[in-house]
Amino acid sequence: MPKLSIIAAIAAHNAIGKNNQLLCHISEDLQRFKQLTLNHTVIMGRNTFLSLPKGALPKRKNIVVTTQSLQFPGCLVAHTLEEALQLCEEEEEIFIIGGSSLYHQTINQADKLYLTYIYAPFEADAFFPTLDSAQWHTTFSEDHPETDVNPYHFSFINYERND
Repeated sequence: MPKLSIIAAIAAHNAIGKNNQLLCHISEDLQRFKQLTLNHTVIMGRNTFLSLPKGALPKRKNIVVTTQSLQFPGCLVAHTLEEALQLCEEEEEIFIIGGSSLYHQTINQADKLYLTYIYAPFEADAFFPTLDSAQWHTTFSEDHPETDVNPYHFSFINYERND
C-alpha cells in the first residue's frame, strides 16, 4: 500500500483558498511543492485542477477526482477517492494536493503531512481540517521570516502519524 501524504499551504484559521485560488504565492513554497511531488502521483479535486495555471502538472501522474463525466488533458479521472487510490496501488507515495473536500476525506487516512503555515490572516472560502495533535508528531520544521522578497512569515512543518 502506498504512503498517503497531504501537502497544503495553510493560513490563519486553517484558510487555504479563496475563489478557487491560492491565498498567496510564496516562491519557496511553490519550489518545495514541486520538489516533493515531482515523479509522484498527485490526486486533486476538479476545482484544484481548474485552478492550475498550465493544466496537468508535468512529470507527475495527475488524477482528478470528480463526480462529473469530464476529461482533463494529461490526467486520469476518478469518480471517487477510492477509485483514485486504486489507480495508485503500485506507487510508493501519493500526494493529495487539494482541495478542501479531499483534505477532509483523507486527513484520517494520511501517513504524512507536508504543511506550509503562513502566519497571516486572509479572507477565505476553503479551509483545511483541524488537526488532532495527539495523532501527529513533527518530523521537520523550518521557519522563514518575512523579508523584502517575501512579505509573509511562514514555516514548513512535516508531520507523521503516530503509531
